[in-house]
Amino acid sequence: MEIAKKITLLFAILSAIIISLLSGFVWYFSNDFAFEDFYKRLEARVNINAQIKLYEDANNTAYAKMRNQYLERLPSEKEYIVLEGEATKKLDRELPASFYNRIKAGVMARYRVENHFYAGKSFKNGQTKYIVIVSASDPVGFRELKALQRLLIIGFFLSVFLSFVVGWKFSNYMLLPLRNIIKSVKKIKAENLHLRLDVKKGNDEMSQLAQTFNNMLNRLETAFETQNNFISNASHELRTPLTIISGEVELAQKNISDPEKQEKALAKIKDEAERLEHILTSLLGLAQSGFNGKNQPWEVVRMDELLWEITDSVKQVHPNSKIEIDFSKLPDDDSLLSLRVNKNLMKLAISNIVSNASKYSNENLVNINIESKANMLSIGVTDRGIGIPQTDIQHIFEPFFRASNTGDFKGYGVGLPLSLNIIRLHRGSIAIKSEEGVGTEIKVLLPIKG
Repeated sequence: MEIAKKITLLFAILSAIIISLLSGFVWYFSNDFAFEDFYKRLEARVNINAQIKLYEDANNTAYAKMRNQYLERLPSEKEYIVLEGEATKKLDRELPASFYNRIKAGVMARYRVENHFYAGKSFKNGQTKYIVIVSASDPVGFRELKALQRLLIIGFFLSVFLSFVVGWKFSNYMLLPLRNIIKSVKKIKAENLHLRLDVKKGNDEMSQLAQTFNNMLNRLETAFETQNNFISNASHELRTPLTIISGEVELAQKNISDPEKQEKALAKIKDEAERLEHILTSLLGLAQSGFNGKNQPWEVVRMDELLWEITDSVKQVHPNSKIEIDFSKLPDDDSLLSLRVNKNLMKLAISNIVSNASKYSNENLVNINIESKANMLSIGVTDRGIGIPQTDIQHIFEPFFRASNTGDFKGYGVGLPLSLNIIRLHRGSIAIKSEEGVGTEIKVLLPIKG
């Protein structure tokens, strides 16, 4: 069943329950008030008749005159004064035993048959007990109650119908944004992931849902583009060394009698095989850095200490590099330097950035600074190297992309994409600022808490 129908049905059921309870409340108290008033009028007549007809009193004439003058005759009013035990024979209809049992108990008894009412009580005159019963009809009150009953029933069904209509309109109105979202989402496919949902102003659930879908589409579009670029670039990068190896093998086979050419071909094959191994290792690193991190070991690491380890490892690869770490902006609270990270991956990510800075700086000074601000830990790496052309900066994090001015440097364009994947895995971000011929500054931002 659709949500709109469920909401409408639930709304109608709740309305029916509330209306029925209210109608029952109104009917009960109206019925009780109308009958109570008429019974009291009958009971007054019972007492007056008993006083006038059973007891000798000098005021009886006055009572009778007042009775006739001020108490109007009720419709079908009848009076019965009978000896106790003979009441069932004298009345116009047989009354239930419970009516007489209440009279015997000394209380005023009441009984009603549709709109005909009876009230009776026992009186003692000397040694003789009498029962005084007064009966009358109340056609006006009964008709009013019947009319009220019909009105409540009609009002109940009319109110339920209106609540159903209102509920249907209300549910459709409230679910219209959701239907629009569903309609828009159905239009989005792999070939048009650039489409986005309209996000209305406000902070309600529908706006949040649309924004969440848009965020998901952003991630999907990025993933699709990255996958397409990755497959394209990986295919090209793997094909190149394989083609060279294949060509060198054929060349070596043709120069069996020339050991020197064979040795050169084999050396070339060895270099390309190592290059192929390096590319495959980088591809594996990229794939592993895309994991969600649940199956990888996480630990609390002091990031300033990790920077010392990274500096030592980079200097082993680039022994002539000059690296300085600036600790002047360290926070007073040491806990702000400790992050829960995957140490090996984080070391690999920052090492790639520092290694690139050392490689492309032509042995100029590389500065590393660390600071904590607004629950974010910032690690900046600045070099005075060749820089990155402005047209290349937007592609620098694409796998296997290399800037146009890096032809004299050996590399595969995998380090920065791998670092970006690892930093994102830790819910961080990377910012880059570079000017060709001046240098490059890369800043890694990591959340301290959460």
